[in-house]
Amino acid sequence: MTENTFSRRMTLLAMQAALRGGKEIHKIYRRNDVQVEFKEDQSPVTIADRKASEVICDVLSLTQIPVLSEEEVFPSFDERKTWEYLWIIDPLDGTKEFIKRNNDFTVNIALIHKGQPIMGIIYIPMSDVIYFGNHTDGAFMCKNAHKMEPEEILQKAYKIPTSDQPEKYTVVGSKSHMNKDTEAFFENIIKEKGADNTQILHCGSSIKMCMVAEGKANIYPRCSNIMEWDTAAGHAICEAAGCQVTQFDGSPLTYNKEDFTQPWFVVKR
Repeated sequence: MTENTFSRRMTLLAMQAALRGGKEIHKIYRRNDVQVEFKEDQSPVTIADRKASEVICDVLSLTQIPVLSEEEVFPSFDERKTWEYLWIIDPLDGTKEFIKRNNDFTVNIALIHKGQPIMGIIYIPMSDVIYFGNHTDGAFMCKNAHKMEPEEILQKAYKIPTSDQPEKYTVVGSKSHMNKDTEAFFENIIKEKGADNTQILHCGSSIKMCMVAEGKANIYPRCSNIMEWDTAAGHAICEAAGCQVTQFDGSPLTYNKEDFTQPWFVVKR
């Protein structure tokens, strides 16, 4: 199988998985069946997280590549470190936003090769927009995704970033994870660019990374704890769109580590 054939097949299956996961989430959201529980780290989880994880893992199992989902049991690091390829998924990124019913939640699927994300899919169920990208073909987005099969999405998607850029230097930050370090970062940007030339936006989940990839925002800093499944898909899409995704010291983010916690990082154009 050639690299292009492999990439296309993985992209189509990941899209199918993301759309099916999004359908499960949308169904539960519409009937307001939240059923919140809390994990050991006190992060919330709902029936939507678990249902989406089930259908996504089912589709991705067809690839015979190991799958790491936030909502499933993780194999030991001794086993994982031998994997050349793996899927990392967050079946419902932005569970807090889902519970608040503000629509800022996504399905994240990334293909990892030797510790680096080489392909990513982010689907936003409530706006029905899908983002995808890889290092070979670039990054794309498509609206009204649920009405199409993955093959049609590939044909109708348009490349990002678009030629339109924000008039002001735009910084995007989290709705649910603001802290003093992030506020200080914003203040430094305002001092550097000028208050009249800067705007600050807030949204949930990996939508922030999509905004930078699409060209709607210039920079997204993350100055608080986050996990590999929160960043992997957006990382792949942003790099495919020509953005930089690094730790604050310029070091790369890596994946399938023994500890899944990611260091502070910044995404910028």
